[in-house]
Amino acid sequence: MTQVYHLSILTCLIFSIILFAGLLYTCIIFYQEKEKRAGFRALLLALLLPPIYLLTWYYNWEVIALILTADLLITSILFLIPFGNKKNITDDFPKTQIDERDIMFSRNELKENTERFKEYYSKNPDKLKLDNEFRKEPGLTAEKSIFFNEFAYKAANASFFTVEQFHQAVDGDINPIKSNISKSDLSKFIKDWSRKLGALNVGITELKDYHFYSHKGRGEGYGNPIESNHTHAIAFTVEMSQEMVAAAPQSSIVMESAQQYLEAGRIAVQLAQFLRSLGFSARAHIDGNYQIVCPLVAREAGLGEIGRMGLLMTPKEGPRVRLGVVTTEFELDTDKRTKNNSMLDFCLQCKKCAEVCPSKSISFDDPKLVNGIKRWQINSESCFTYWCKAGTDCGRCMACCPYSHPDNLLHNFIRFGIKNSALFRMLAVHLDDFFYGRKPKSADLPNWIPKNNTDY
Repeated sequence: MTQVYHLSILTCLIFSIILFAGLLYTCIIFYQEKEKRAGFRALLLALLLPPIYLLTWYYNWEVIALILTADLLITSILFLIPFGNKKNITDDFPKTQIDERDIMFSRNELKENTERFKEYYSKNPDKLKLDNEFRKEPGLTAEKSIFFNEFAYKAANASFFTVEQFHQAVDGDINPIKSNISKSDLSKFIKDWSRKLGALNVGITELKDYHFYSHKGRGEGYGNPIESNHTHAIAFTVEMSQEMVAAAPQSSIVMESAQQYLEAGRIAVQLAQFLRSLGFSARAHIDGNYQIVCPLVAREAGLGEIGRMGLLMTPKEGPRVRLGVVTTEFELDTDKRTKNNSMLDFCLQCKKCAEVCPSKSISFDDPKLVNGIKRWQINSESCFTYWCKAGTDCGRCMACCPYSHPDNLLHNFIRFGIKNSALFRMLAVHLDDFFYGRKPKSADLPNWIPKNNTDY
């Protein structure tokens, strides 16, 4: 028994050193992230918690040492051993197709007193009153919006303009001579090359009917049924800068969104042209010119889950990504998707995105049946109305999501715990609130962006 006591006392000494070093490292990381509140709290814990274990070792308190050691062992088992993943938090397979004419971006393009405007609202009279609310506001990147910043807005518009130049290149002529290439070789090359071009993660999936919009809702071909002979899709993510997102809903967020839509568009157009040059039909799906619902395709390709805020949540960057998709007739090797129930369970508990949403568009409730499937549903009308008022695409939910924290050892350790243990997920929600705040303030704009007096 004496040996057990001595081992417990030694454990307390070792753990006090590890705990102090870990909290000190955490403090340094927080200050590097410019999170002063979190850094101060981590430093405070580093000064308060390790001495409890150190005093037990120093004064040879055997019984207390044994209790503390047993607590460490039990805690490690409960928090790091995989268990407690809830099943069927959300359903996976929509039963109907989405009509692109119903999404907010399409409705925003309807011009009053035009035939298209009259036709749409004659069929959807319930949406007219809702949409008149966003039409009262200045609009995205508008001068009289809340976060107007001339440099940032015009930079964003320059990126959006460049994306539009890619619209004419999303499809094109196909080489009449098909290359004799194996699907495994081509699949691997596409993934490797996509990453070389700037993609963060890449996945391939077989296309289903619900991946496609039922009808075109933007640009040429408005109202036409979507028809495609493509069977497979390449989905990829591009990362949005944590610094630019952190200041959301200020003007940096719309700059970064536009830039990453552009990057995704560039990569998608290159991939599609490459496949056509090999003799196979392919189409890029980029901002303002989609035939498919990108988050659904990306989820089936194994890139993440669709969380409470309605965005694709990736395991390491959370919602802090933009998506690109290329569809093709070539039967590529597909990735097997494993549903990440731990991520959905964390969303179920966290609710921070709903807490910080300026327009209260994100529900605090559990997933509900929407068109026959269980999922979260945001209020897209109130969300878009706030965008038009703010002048940016807000991004507050994205900025505050715990999964959006930077990719480093500290946050990756927490992500590992969240993935493995239901208890760790419960603890992680409270720890994120403790360090960052339940309603964290927006970060300052990056120093290199000139500030208008309307930015705060």
